[in-house]
Order: sequence, then structure tokens, then C-alpha cells
Amino acid sequence: MNELMNDFGTNNWRKHVVFFSMILMLCGVLFSRVLLSSGMVAFVTGCFIHKNLVRQLKIFFRSPFMWSMSLLFLLPLVSGLWSVNVSQWYEVLRIKLPLLLLPISFAGITGFKARDWEKIALVFILLAFSGVCWSLWLYLRNLRSIQEGYLQAHTIDTPLGNDHVRFSLFIAIAILTTAFLIIKYRRFYSKPFLVLLIFGFAVFVLYLHILAVRTGLFCFYFGSLACIIALLWNRKHKWKYALLLLGIVSLPFIFYFTLPTLKNRVSYLKYDLALVQKNIYLRGSNDGNRVISLKAGWQLLNQKPFTGIGFGDIKDEVDRYYEMYDPQRSSIDMILPSSEWMMYGAGVGLPGLVLFSFCMLIPFFLQRLRSNMAWWLLNSFMAISYLFDIGLEVQFGVFMHAFVLLWWYKWLQLQQ
Repeated sequence: MNELMNDFGTNNWRKHVVFFSMILMLCGVLFSRVLLSSGMVAFVTGCFIHKNLVRQLKIFFRSPFMWSMSLLFLLPLVSGLWSVNVSQWYEVLRIKLPLLLLPISFAGITGFKARDWEKIALVFILLAFSGVCWSLWLYLRNLRSIQEGYLQAHTIDTPLGNDHVRFSLFIAIAILTTAFLIIKYRRFYSKPFLVLLIFGFAVFVLYLHILAVRTGLFCFYFGSLACIIALLWNRKHKWKYALLLLGIVSLPFIFYFTLPTLKNRVSYLKYDLALVQKNIYLRGSNDGNRVISLKAGWQLLNQKPFTGIGFGDIKDEVDRYYEMYDPQRSSIDMILPSSEWMMYGAGVGLPGLVLFSFCMLIPFFLQRLRSNMAWWLLNSFMAISYLFDIGLEVQFGVFMHAFVLLWWYKWLQLQQ
């Protein structure tokens, strides 16, 4: 460990390459897939080219958190042994490759100080804020049409290739990061800078409600309520936190009556759920298509419960299910099973389902971090988002999972 740290510390060019490539990757998430890929190549190169690679691998294998993350790549890799559609299997592996490369790469970053990771946090917040401003600008240009679109399952355009689910999660993580900086570093920041952070926090919260995507909103309220309940349980002056809890609980009602996008979104969701209860599924619907996709995933899991059908064949088999359900393909959209638990179950069977659950649970039992509230919430956000979404099947989702968790893992260990 000491040799690896000394090697990283003395080779300043490596530290600069690794640091700026992380900035490049974060910029790429918001602005360009090419930029993200270029940053990834530079980052992995900077982390792998040194004389102590064997020691770096030892650090990787000694960390249950790091090697368990790589299982999320290795399970699809192994499923290639029984996947028929090899080209689709290659595509799955290409998308999930960062789940292997980033943990091994981060294992080699031992020379960074807490201040370095804090700078990454500030860049993350700044980029999130710029993405919010861009999205709000588009919204303000077409207020009425966008508000009406929320009655038909449309949303405001967002960064991340207009992936509103991933971007809402991105903003929820930005809220957590901003709150952590305010609480942890308030004694070290100047008042004007603290005011800027608090302003950014408020803008993020407001934007989440304007965007009105359930993933980000659920993570925000889950995190807020968990923190306040913990404070009520452990602290004195409980009446203050009781008032704060009351304020948080009242927020969705206040925003519902003041933000047309949120109100229209709720109206559409009620309409969509009413159709689902009647087994009516319409093209373009959110919940209706999710329900059908989950039924398809459940059927695939039951076809081969002990091995799964292989990740390369999930798309083809789901397509066959949709053809059986609706031969004319006139009423529903073909989407993959909209749950990562179901994806790993369909691809690798019950072992995949169990191992995926294991990978999601491991972070909560790390000896040095299991009592850290911020770490607990961050991993909860990720796990919650995968219940009804397939973030690990798209490039931005894979990067966010691997990079954000590994960055916080390194950062929080230096806070102990």
C-alpha cells in the first residue's frame, strides 16, 4: 500500500491525468458521450500504467465493495456461455465494462487527499447546476406546451441524452452532495460560499419538483425523512426537528398547488394507473409499459430459473413475449424488463437475482462506513432507482453507479 501511495504521489503527472480525466468524464455525462469515453480511456490509462499494478490488484481484491461491484459485469460475462445472440451480448458487455474497469482503477488511487475528492464534489455540483439551468431555460421558452405535455407522459428536456430518469437521480445525488458539504465543511467555508451552496441546494430541490420524475423525488424525500427521523431519535431539542419534519412533509403539497408540471404529472399518473388496474395498456404510457415489461421478465426468469436465458438473448425473448401478447404491436411499446433485479434474474436466473441483491447490500455492511448516514443514503438512492428502472443497461447509468459510489467510497474513508 505504501509503495503504491508513494508511486502515485511522486508521479505528479499521473495524479493530474487521473484528476482531470475524472472532470472530463463528469463533463461528458452532461455534454457528450465521446467526451465521456475519452475521459474514461485517459482515466483507466492513468490508473493502470505504473510499476505497482500487482499491489493495486491486491487492494481491489481485499475490498468487498470493489470486487462486488465488478460482479455486476462478470455475471453478464458468464451468461455469454449460453447466450445465442452473441452480438447483443457483446453490446451488453461494452456498456457494462466500466463496472469492471472503474473499481480496479479506483483501487490504485491512494495518493488523493480529502481536499481532492472535495474538488470533485464541487465540480459535480457545478455541472449539475449548469444542467438544471439549461433544462429550465428550455422550459421557460415553451412554458405552456411543456406543461400540457406533462398530461401525456412528456417531460422537460434534460441533459444525459434527455434521460430524465437518470438526470433526476443525478440531481438527487447533487442535493445529497451539497447538503454533505454544507454540514461537513461549514466551519471552513466563507459565508458567501455557504450562501451559494444553500442557494444551489434550493434550486436543485425546486427543479426536482418541476421535472416531476418519481425516481429523483422519491430519493429526495426518502433521504430527507431518514435524516430527520435519525435526528429525532438521537438529538435533544426534538421539537426543532419535528418542525423540520412537518416542513418536509408539507413540501409536496405546496409544490403540487404551485407547479403546473407536478400537478399535471400527478394527474397523468392517476390516469395511467387507472388503466393498469383495468388491464388496459396504451402506447407511450409509463406504468402500463412497465407492468407488461415486468411480466415479460418474470416469464423469462421462470423459463430457466437456475441459469437464466443469457443477457444476449433478453431483448429477443422479450420481443417474442410482446408479439404473443399483442401480435399487431398496436397498443404497447417493447421495453426491457424495467427492474435491474428482473434483468439479472432473466439473464442469470435465481443465482443472478441473489448475487445482484448481494451487490446492492454489501455497501451497507462495510465496517468503516456502515454507520455513515451519507454513504447509507447514497447507496439507498442507487438501490431504490433499480427497483423499477434499468440504469445499469445504459452508458450514463453504468457510469453514474460506478463513478459516484467509488468517488464517495474513497472520499468518506478519508473523513473517518
